[in-house]
Amino acid sequence: MALDQTRIKRKEMLLITAVALGTLLNPLNTTMISVALARLQEDFRLTFADVSWLISTYYLASAIGQPVMGKWSDLFGRKRVFMLGLLLVTLSSSLAPLSPSFGWLIGFRIIQALGSSALFPSGMGMIRSQITSNQAKALGVLSIFSSTSAAFGPSLGGLLLHYGDWPLIFLCNFPFIIASFLLAWKLFPSDAKATGRVSDMDWRGVVLFSAAIFMWLLFFLALADGFSFWKLAVSAGLSYWLYRYELGQTKPFIDVAFLRKNMNVTLIYAQFILTNVAFYSIMFGIPSYLQSVQMMDPQKTGLVMLSIAGFSVLVTPLVGRWIDRSGSKPSLLVGTASVVAGSLLLLIIQDQASVVTIFLVLCVLGIANGFNNLGMQTALYDFVTKEETGIASGLFMTSRFIGTILSSSLLAALFGKNITTGHLHSMAWTCAVLGVLMLALTVRMPGMKTSAFSVSNEKKRG
Repeated sequence: MALDQTRIKRKEMLLITAVALGTLLNPLNTTMISVALARLQEDFRLTFADVSWLISTYYLASAIGQPVMGKWSDLFGRKRVFMLGLLLVTLSSSLAPLSPSFGWLIGFRIIQALGSSALFPSGMGMIRSQITSNQAKALGVLSIFSSTSAAFGPSLGGLLLHYGDWPLIFLCNFPFIIASFLLAWKLFPSDAKATGRVSDMDWRGVVLFSAAIFMWLLFFLALADGFSFWKLAVSAGLSYWLYRYELGQTKPFIDVAFLRKNMNVTLIYAQFILTNVAFYSIMFGIPSYLQSVQMMDPQKTGLVMLSIAGFSVLVTPLVGRWIDRSGSKPSLLVGTASVVAGSLLLLIIQDQASVVTIFLVLCVLGIANGFNNLGMQTALYDFVTKEETGIASGLFMTSRFIGTILSSSLLAALFGKNITTGHLHSMAWTCAVLGVLMLALTVRMPGMKTSAFSVSNEKKRG
């Protein structure tokens, strides 16, 4: 009996590993390229505004791809969609280093984004269906795994650029792809015969959502050259059209009825968007600033950026235990206050600042990331029932990508033509304001312990 239990636990651990190695590909590739932006600007003769499209289009494809691939995994099978995602990432990672122009590189990055977007929803679905004991712990491990991989991206990218060039950033995906593919092929149960059809997808909703996100992206990217009223009007009009259309759908692409019914959840999504605008502005803005103004090489830049990843990982277990005792709100109060403090501390960085000063300032932002990541994830599940977990998780990831899209637009507006310490300070003030808004949303959040709320929900459903 004990031997059987050991085998089951070992199989479950390998299954979690297969999913984790796949799901880390999207967040890792979002930030790993940040250290290579200066090199890509030089190689393809681009401005920062030009090269920011490499970031924006990746997030745009991910924002659309996550819910689409999640729906496809339900319709056609989780194992099929997971394997398809790995194959798309393999294709893009093989061809991107051979890109003859910047346009081709953007195209391969979009394929990479769509492929890696298939891995999170199908992988999470597989975990929920195959692991019955300690399921919440398994899902939590995956969430933390994907969050910390994003924080480690710049450090890994800097190391790869030191020993090679930007193509290595794509080629380094292969060990993760191969290990994930072999484990998933062996451990994932075969899918039942597909019962879904492509026509079951709310394609009009997909098109409206894509058009709205794209127009908002154009609007924010154009702010560097002036305020465009017509782009704002079109963006707002498409957003309202999407809202009205999805409200009347029985199987909507974006469940706006769920958002309208759960105001606490909607505000958590709004806060998570702000969190990601601030976090990814720093993750992409700082490496480019360090190389362009502080004249650091990629390896040194990656080591300095390790402060964010390192402190994020260090505080996460402590935050988890605190949340178990006191709920999500106290950790979010510390996390959002740390965003304000860390952003304001960026103002002390001047031309030719010491590496130690920059490292210590970024440590504060790493602590903020650790508190906010876990705090936001647990806060979301405080306000949704078990039956709503799937839809809530999908919209949570969508809000993350909306925030990352806005961060790339913000950086394009601030760093568009050239990068200076003054531009860094403008970014710092912007992130500080975002931190204040996040702090205000945390203060108004009802305080409750996750465990107590879960028990309450079970009683209500019983």
